[in-house]
Amino acid sequence: MQIDEIFEANKRLKNKKRITPLLNSPFLDEIAGRKIFIKAECLQHTGSFKFRGAYSAISSLPIEKRKKGVIAYSSGNHAQGVALAAKIHEIPATIIMPEDAPEIKINNTKDLGAEVILYDRLNESREDIGKKISEENLLSLIPPYDHTHVIAGQGTIGIEIAEQANQNGIEKADVLVCCGGGGLTSGIAVALSKLMPSFITRPVEPEGFDDVIRSLECGERQVNEQISGGLCDAIITPTPGELTFPLMKNSTCKVLLVFMVIQALVSQPYCALWQALIKSLKEKPMR
Repeated sequence: MQIDEIFEANKRLKNKKRITPLLNSPFLDEIAGRKIFIKAECLQHTGSFKFRGAYSAISSLPIEKRKKGVIAYSSGNHAQGVALAAKIHEIPATIIMPEDAPEIKINNTKDLGAEVILYDRLNESREDIGKKISEENLLSLIPPYDHTHVIAGQGTIGIEIAEQANQNGIEKADVLVCCGGGGLTSGIAVALSKLMPSFITRPVEPEGFDDVIRSLECGERQVNEQISGGLCDAIITPTPGELTFPLMKNSTCKVLLVFMVIQALVSQPYCALWQALIKSLKEKPMR
């Protein structure tokens, strides 16, 4: 993937995505013992960055192919992003979701107009189900991370980070990215490698689901021993993507030697992850 593909995605997303703010809090600075900026993608449509990749992928389809509809598989965030992007394009969407996905994400996906098909993630393959339905109904498959246009859409965050960092006078930084299959991490890494080469992109994963970190350490894709059971359901994947891993490996993407141990059940898993991370930053220098 080249930076030009991310710029093209940014053009397609113009007036569709929200340019989310880069926020700073003195309270977080004090806890971490350093300056902390938060790229607030929780303010993006559907509450996550996934809308960017979904819209980028759907908008890149030839019109006649797009009209037939799209299909995707997701535990929730990509599902909602694809459902909304399909709704904007006025095309049908079918989403394959695990039975144990949060009920609110299943309902939100349905409310956005998508048809939801549930599956057993321990005994069934969402990829096989998606491929079968896609071929039978001539639907375009939009995977959650291992797709060029999805990665490019997520990479638009890197463009915004570069612009906002320049506005804030930030010349050097570690960019910590919650990481599952690597679509967001690789897209941001590719963008920042070109736009802000002094920035280092670092994947952040829950303990026990650190396939990307282990893969970057050894140079080959590694597989997690388990595929469910973690609190952060949105970033639990079995292994880095075939497309995303080389992009992370060959860009300014480096291992963050901090594993998040989430000990308490809370209503916002991402918040728990970041709370643990920020506290650990005070003790573990990254560079």
